[in-house]
Amino acid sequence: MIDYTKFPQRKIAILDMMSFYASCMASLHNLDVQKVPIAVVGNLERKGSVVLAASPPMKKRFNVKTGTRLFEIPNHPEIRLFNPKMSYFLELSMAITRILHKYVPAEAIHVYSIDESFIDLTGTEKLWGNPVETVKRIQHEIFDTLTLPSTAGMGPNMLMAKLALDLEAKKTGFAKWTFEDIPSKLWPVSPVSEMWGIGRQTEKTLNHMGIFTVGGLAHANLQSLERKFGVMGNQLYHHAWGVDLSKTGAPILEGQVSYGKSQILLRDYTTREEINVVILEMCEDVARRAREKNQAGRTISLGIGYSKNEFGGGFQRSRTIYEATNDTMKIYDVCMILLDENYNRRAVRQISVSITKLEDERSMQLDLFDTQKWQVRELGEAMDNIRSRYGTTAIVRAVSLTEAGTAIKRSKLVGGHHE
Repeated sequence: MIDYTKFPQRKIAILDMMSFYASCMASLHNLDVQKVPIAVVGNLERKGSVVLAASPPMKKRFNVKTGTRLFEIPNHPEIRLFNPKMSYFLELSMAITRILHKYVPAEAIHVYSIDESFIDLTGTEKLWGNPVETVKRIQHEIFDTLTLPSTAGMGPNMLMAKLALDLEAKKTGFAKWTFEDIPSKLWPVSPVSEMWGIGRQTEKTLNHMGIFTVGGLAHANLQSLERKFGVMGNQLYHHAWGVDLSKTGAPILEGQVSYGKSQILLRDYTTREEINVVILEMCEDVARRAREKNQAGRTISLGIGYSKNEFGGGFQRSRTIYEATNDTMKIYDVCMILLDENYNRRAVRQISVSITKLEDERSMQLDLFDTQKWQVRELGEAMDNIRSRYGTTAIVRAVSLTEAGTAIKRSKLVGGHHE
């Protein structure tokens, strides 16, 4: 049994904007997202493009939801279809954050995604009164000023607030969970992937261990979980009991933990030469962002997703190198090794590149046998400065000018879509 008296009882809430993209477009066009069937589609000119967001009526009346293809949407006079306006979505997301800043300081806010934010209302009772009423007041202000409906979950920590949101509030509008609610509200949850933080692969492993509910996870042998999952097994066990010691705002205040880039290609890439072009462009972008923050990474990851025409699948592999780097070509060389070892010549539709295990760049050592190391670093910085001043395409690698290159086209997009 867990002694909850040993853990903090904070007043954490998470606000989630309902069907955010659809709500934004409804706000822009003076529509009621609760009544009008709306779908925001990646690209209305491509029949195979997917729905990014759908309003509640769109889901209920026409069974159109996120991931539905454009050609699957019925031809109905009441349906409103829109291309995404990413710059507008970001503008409204920042407006929401500004409203939150009226109620709590910056360190009490963690922007979890473009449409979800955690806030810590602990200690605000003397300013705003009951935290539950404060959350509802914030929801009303967001709706009154931005016409964006929301749902909210609340709990003694970030995990409990998120669980209250995902498992109850998204149906009721608001839910507050306490530790006493865990046996009746959390433990019956099945499949276990319904719980925040548990993916499909972890679910399969837990199922093989005979664990099919969150309650089963809570009452599993802790040592067995740690042997199977390492430190993650300890976290899974305690999360099943509702225990979470993470601090609100910590992911922002403690700095970046990785630099990465992922993109879905506009067509199938069938040759190794084409794939290499995109990987090089992505390595350039990842390295540039790391250099701008004076950081370098030791673990380099490459992800490849195969085309549906090749029956899907793919791989995600990593390699840790001896010395941290933010050199584009060193990152690229490791990606090429990972590609050589794992790529099976199938058509590629998705690529991701990232670096983790970050270190301060000043920890990088000079090498007696690599006399050009610092010159390469200065060259990278000079290129970064040009791009920063004149735009990301002011200076590009020659491969970006080939048919396979995507950097120039994507430079005109916001969040992967037209503004």
